[in-house]
Amino acid sequence: MPSRPATLGPALALFALAAFAGPSLAAPAASDSGTQQLVADHGWTALAYSEKGGKVCYLVGTPEKSEPANLSRGRIDLYITHRPGEKALNVVHFDAGYPYKQGSSADLDVDGKKFSLFTDKESAWAADSATDKAVTEALAKGKHASLKGSSQRGTGTTDTYALVGFDKALAAIDKACGVKR
Repeated sequence: MPSRPATLGPALALFALAAFAGPSLAAPAASDSGTQQLVADHGWTALAYSEKGGKVCYLVGTPEKSEPANLSRGRIDLYITHRPGEKALNVVHFDAGYPYKQGSSADLDVDGKKFSLFTDKESAWAADSATDKAVTEALAKGKHASLKGSSQRGTGTTDTYALVGFDKALAAIDKACGVKR
């Protein structure tokens, strides 16, 4: 099993807190060693906080369209995270709002550039740092992205993201965490 989810485990609870906070993200939320701060909001929300002496910066956005529309799902989000103290940059993470079919992959298309992401429970991840970087760069230059996956029950889903403002939110988290592009 890939180890990517384990490297972000402690932050997933904070991500979930931020995701469920919705528009109230402008108010700082508690973290391990301080407060979460809104860095920017360009349709994609950029946030930063300190954890175990290191800075964590991430952006989060929701799809403009999810299909099938009548399917009952939890939160559906895309995150890009920097943890410079751990040398983890551009970490790509999608929340599907349902458990993926075990052993399946999710297919990401960013303006015709295709990526295969591995799935683990309700999440889809890039397999390695090179893929993280390639996906993040494609998203920053793209106009639309779609993620296709299959639930444990075999239901196919497609989540479509408008990427307007993604590049600005990415630049904001880059600056907040001192990441050079």
